[in-house]
Amino acid sequence: MTSQLHTVEKIGGTSMSNYEAVRDNIIIGDRKKDDLYQRIFVVSAYGGVTNELLEHKKTGEPGVYALFADAESDWAWGDDLTKLVKFLTDINGELFVDPMLKQQADQFITDRIEGVRGCLIDLQRLCSYGQFQLEEHLLTVREMLAGIGEAHSAFNTALKLQQEGINARFVDLTGWRDNELLPLDEKLKQAFDAVDLTRELPIVTGYAQCKEGLMRTFDRGYSEMTFSRVAVITNAREAVIHKEYHLSSADPNIVGADKVVPLGRTNYDVADQLANLGMEAIHPRAGKGLRQNEIPLRVKNTFEPEHTGTLITGDYVSEKPRVEIIAGAKGIFAIEVFDQDMQGEPGYDRRILEVLSRFKVRFVSKDTNANTITHYVDSTLKHVKRVVKALEETFPNAELNTRKVALVSAIGSDMKVPGILSRSVKALADEEISVLAVHQCMRQVDIQFVVDEDNYEKAIVALHGVLIEPHNHEYAIVAA
Repeated sequence: MTSQLHTVEKIGGTSMSNYEAVRDNIIIGDRKKDDLYQRIFVVSAYGGVTNELLEHKKTGEPGVYALFADAESDWAWGDDLTKLVKFLTDINGELFVDPMLKQQADQFITDRIEGVRGCLIDLQRLCSYGQFQLEEHLLTVREMLAGIGEAHSAFNTALKLQQEGINARFVDLTGWRDNELLPLDEKLKQAFDAVDLTRELPIVTGYAQCKEGLMRTFDRGYSEMTFSRVAVITNAREAVIHKEYHLSSADPNIVGADKVVPLGRTNYDVADQLANLGMEAIHPRAGKGLRQNEIPLRVKNTFEPEHTGTLITGDYVSEKPRVEIIAGAKGIFAIEVFDQDMQGEPGYDRRILEVLSRFKVRFVSKDTNANTITHYVDSTLKHVKRVVKALEETFPNAELNTRKVALVSAIGSDMKVPGILSRSVKALADEEISVLAVHQCMRQVDIQFVVDEDNYEKAIVALHGVLIEPHNHEYAIVAA
């Protein structure tokens, strides 16, 4: 299948909240009217909206979904839904000066929310009978609520662009009042068959209702999967992600904006390592489709449109071995299982993984020796306690320890640099940072250091200072 002329571009929530920047830097830029098309935009909800709909991503503070799922909250979710109407119509008020357009936008989102309210009331009433269990329907409820955020932002953006003379088309994949539930790829084919990319600019919801249930696998990373499959199904020339920052050599808020450099080029292997640490480059499953179909991915900064960003391809390897990025994750729990009867007993590790899988706890890294296996998990304390209790029941003779730690990684497409490990450990030691564990695979695309959580930022600064900053001029050439 030959590549098409168009690109598929995803706009993140923080960027979406700044309509003028999206319009001026992404959608229009320096293009003439005829050059505005041959692009598909997949949009996230406005910043903070999905937190209100589901739960706060970082603090866990309950949104409408979490209150509905909590049997003890009764009608608290209904009050939260009412507050949500005001929150979303206030966003409309900031976006639309024309009262007729604001009324149209308010009517659209109010109808959606009131439709959901009616559905949830009916479901709650149904589940008051013993034959129906609320837990069986919660994933559907979560998906229905999540779709509100993307429908709101996509509808508004299409409406606003239409007002400004651009032939934008709202493409609603949320399944609102659809008669049939299709597989994702089939749904996308059906949606885009009717679109003429030469003269229409599709604004597409980042959430897509489908038979597979995107949130079952990706939870809040669902928009990346929608974006990826749209690119694959329409056979895009390039996939582009617009974020509020560059994909840089480290977090500029930690290291300093004057010391980091945009990556410029990297590969999907590096993107996988970043996703494993929770960094939002792209979900590995979403990246898989792009990689297999040889569709390059570009990550751009919304607020620096003249910069070409970072191009991610399957075959890229840096011209000379080097570290490309220092990244990490805080709030990681180390779950250590020590059992001197472990040695020679096959399947011990598998049984630990079965417990983690049962509680849907994701591990970021692991290490093992003759009698100890440690998994570093990205989860809440509540879930970790449940896992530990189950492990104690499974391995009554084992000694279990948990500790909150941070992971800091040096990552690159080719890191076969002699002495890199010793230089890294020395840089950490010079800052009086104790290394609790080290992981390095033979493929040498990353080195992970486990450190005390209090030393997280200090470790990133130290490693960036010794592994990347001395070579910043080389990165500038790659980025150019």
